[in-house]
Amino acid sequence: MIRRARSVSGLTLRRLAQRAGTSHSTLSAYEARHVDPSVDTLHRIVRAAGFDMVVDLRPRIGGDVDRTRGDKLVESLELAALFPSRHSPTIEFPKFHAP
Repeated sequence: MIRRARSVSGLTLRRLAQRAGTSHSTLSAYEARHVDPSVDTLHRIVRAAGFDMVVDLRPRIGGDVDRTRGDKLVESLELAALFPSRHSPTIEFPKFHAP
């Protein structure tokens, strides 16, 4: 978001850093995703680039925030088990010959 705001506004890294009251190396770290800025810092940087931030809350697909990766895997495997298998019981692999 920071890189996009800076790019669209036509500001250099140093100029945006100066306007936002931070260092260019910090902005560079944010843009490279080495460090995550706080919401307040992100808001200040985006405003310094000439933009406003709008936050919109939307339900996530699945909606469940407490599910673990393991839960998701189990659900995927259960869903896959509902579909019939359509492969031959004996699989013949293609034979590759060396040139």
